[in-house]
Order: sequence, then structure tokens, then C-alpha cells
Amino acid sequence: MLDIQNLTLKYGQSQILNGVSLTARAGEVTAVMGTNGVGKTSLLKAIAGRHPYADGEIVLDGATISHLSAFDAAKAGIAYVPQGREVFPLMTVVENLQTGFACLDRADHVIPDHIYDLFPVLHDMADRRGGDLSGGQQQQLAIARALITRPKVLLLDEPTEGIQPNIIQQIGDVIRILCDQGEMAIVLVEQFFDFAFELGDEFTVMKRGEVSFNRRADDLDRQMLYDNVMV
Repeated sequence: MLDIQNLTLKYGQSQILNGVSLTARAGEVTAVMGTNGVGKTSLLKAIAGRHPYADGEIVLDGATISHLSAFDAAKAGIAYVPQGREVFPLMTVVENLQTGFACLDRADHVIPDHIYDLFPVLHDMADRRGGDLSGGQQQQLAIARALITRPKVLLLDEPTEGIQPNIIQQIGDVIRILCDQGEMAIVLVEQFFDFAFELGDEFTVMKRGEVSFNRRADDLDRQMLYDNVMV
């Protein structure tokens, strides 16, 4: 579904990504791992059109979509759930979800029932302001808002950060449901090792802006992955 080839990105004179390649298949989770500061978030921002990149190619569902704006990337089928969630604090849950309509045709401006099936708490708190939700509830809202756009690729940046364990489990369950549907590819940037290891179908480890390790889940064990992430 998603094929990234030789992506290079700079912040001013600092080179952050150096020839990063990554593949994400529909119905699977591609877990991108590594210590802080290796370029994981920058990679997602580049894919999502949130930050320009210098060189490389992004192919979505067979079509090259290189150098799109964030709006164009969303319209093409890339949904991004940023680290920190970026929920609109003064807007209600429903209004936050409706912001996902921006890249959809008017006929699709409806919140599908399955959104509330995945995240029942959002139905219960539909009229609550986003800023009044707990961190875990805001994370569920951010993921639901991304799903409103009907993506082909879902980019998740540290979805467990600062989240209570029971909601981490719920988010993991939602990711499994989405994978079982087989319609979208999920790229998961995650520091919580066990969460990523349990969900990942393919693992890409980054160091200093480059891919240092890439392996399918059925071709590694926990210790092998841990050693490559932590060393």
C-alpha cells in the first residue's frame, strides 16, 4: 500500500533523514522503532506532508504522490495521528471528529457508526469539549478523527505515550480490528517495546536518520529486536 524509497529530509543545515526506505502492506502494522532523536517523527511528518523533504519517492497504492501538501496527502488517503494528539480543546468531541471532513467530498460528511463502535467513550462524551477529556480519551479521539478521513494508510506517532494501561489495551484492540479488515496499512512509531512487538508484522529500526534493521515478524524473536533497538 505504501512504498517509501530513499527519503532524505533536512532541518536547515541538519540532515535528519538519510535515504530512508520503508514498506507498509494493507492489513499489517509496520512498526518503526528506535531511540529518541533518530528521525521517526520526521519520517511520519514527511509522509503526511507536514514537513517538506529534500529527495526520495513516496508511492501510495501504486501511484507516486511525492511532495504533496498535508491536505493533498490526506485527500490521497494518508491519515496522521501526531504525537501529542493535537485535539482542539475548545471544540466538542463531535466537532473534533467533523474536522476530518475537510478532505472528503460533501456526500461523505457523516460520522460512520463504526467510529463509535471502535470508541464507545466518544459517543458517551459527544458533547464534551476536547480539552476536558483525559489523555487516553483524547488519544482515542485523535485516532477516530483520522479514521473519519477513510485512509488507505494510518500513521500513528507514539499512541501509548502518557496513556493509562486499560486504554493502551483498547487502542491495541482497535489496531488489530483495523488490520483484520485488511483495507489499510498502519505505520506505528512506538517507544513502548512490548506494545509494538505484539502488534507488528514488520519492524524497521532507525539509527541516526537511517534504517539500521528491517525484518518480518516471523523472521525474528523478541531478543533480536530488542538488541537492535537498544544497541
